[in-house]
Amino acid sequence: MQLFLNDLPTLLTVIGMFLAVSFSGMGCAIGGGMIAKATSALMSEQPEKFGQSLVLYMMSASQGLYGFIIAFLIFFLRLGDGLTMAQAMRCLGAGAIAGIGGMITAIHQSVAAAAGVQILAKKPEHTTKGVIYSAMVETYAMFGFVISMFLIIM
Repeated sequence: MQLFLNDLPTLLTVIGMFLAVSFSGMGCAIGGGMIAKATSALMSEQPEKFGQSLVLYMMSASQGLYGFIIAFLIFFLRLGDGLTMAQAMRCLGAGAIAGIGGMITAIHQSVAAAAGVQILAKKPEHTTKGVIYSAMVETYAMFGFVISMFLIIM
């Protein structure tokens, strides 16, 4: 127990990295499964629409990338000797914002993308509208990513 208290800033920083990668990754996995489920029926009937459906599938994968980049920045910019408690708390906060925000936005972006798959199936000429709706949710993931970067760089 004393070991954790002596190196509490490092522990909090590692927890921040864990939150950033694991939660954003879980959101992408859940969302990816939702979109794959929506596209599987479409692929059985209209396999020529694979490329367009792949764009919708990839929409929710960006949050996992954001979480990975935040954890990477924490590791290379902050983790090490001389880490203050204030820096550790900022890294923990940055990881929580990127991870939890990424998970929630990835899941909801996937709901929008799955609806876009329905548009693709019925009116392929309007598929861009489904992509735009899905991209609107991405905006909030980007806000969290930028704030997380600010917290790490400070």
